[in-house]
Amino acid sequence: MEIIFTFICIILVASILQTSTGFGFSMMATPFLLMLFLPQEAIQINIILSLIISISLIWKIRMDIDFILLKRLIFGSIVGVPFGILIFTSININTFKLAISILLLLLTLMLICNFKIKSTKSRDFLVGGLSGLLTTSIGMPGPPLLLYFTGTDTKKEKLRATTLAFYLFIYFISLLTQILFTGTNKTIWESSLYAIPIVFLGLFIGQIIFKWLNQRIFKIFTYILLSCTGMYLLIESLHLL
Repeated sequence: MEIIFTFICIILVASILQTSTGFGFSMMATPFLLMLFLPQEAIQINIILSLIISISLIWKIRMDIDFILLKRLIFGSIVGVPFGILIFTSININTFKLAISILLLLLTLMLICNFKIKSTKSRDFLVGGLSGLLTTSIGMPGPPLLLYFTGTDTKKEKLRATTLAFYLFIYFISLLTQILFTGTNKTIWESSLYAIPIVFLGLFIGQIIFKWLNQRIFKIFTYILLSCTGMYLLIESLHLL
């Protein structure tokens, strides 16, 4: 019963975050799902539910999507996906998580210190590639996008819409790739099915919260989320090394 309650809380909070900010489901859900499931199961549950959220929201926010940027992110991610699978199947995942956590904390510190980055075509492709790599390796495409968009002062409406549209593509490709190379099981699909009503409750609450978020609060919230994700990955990877 305690595990079920924990699972419900994780999915509800992560769904609210994803809907109100355009990111956060994988960053919130994946680390905690890893406490309840095997890595393969946690990542695939996260991908399935993130895909459902993106499908549910995309029509409503389609007018805010930056399609030129979206196209670059998608092309970049296609290059990153196979490298992510290679990491997941052949490299020590804890060492990889340790490297990601340190990088995430350093970049977050740079953003808090008001570091700015100019958006360019090549950087758009690079960020897409990193997101593709992280999706298939640890199920978390959000950090590169979030760091990049925050550093370029992207408006919250554009950030939310473009990331959700990108997730629609990258999660679908990543799910197919994961199933093809690592397989799947009944637990993954049953858990995802049970979580769907909780996801839709989170969608409803998240839409209300989004209307009350201004750009400044949005940025502060972004820094907190990135810092917490980085710290969690760091502590977890050091503990398991």
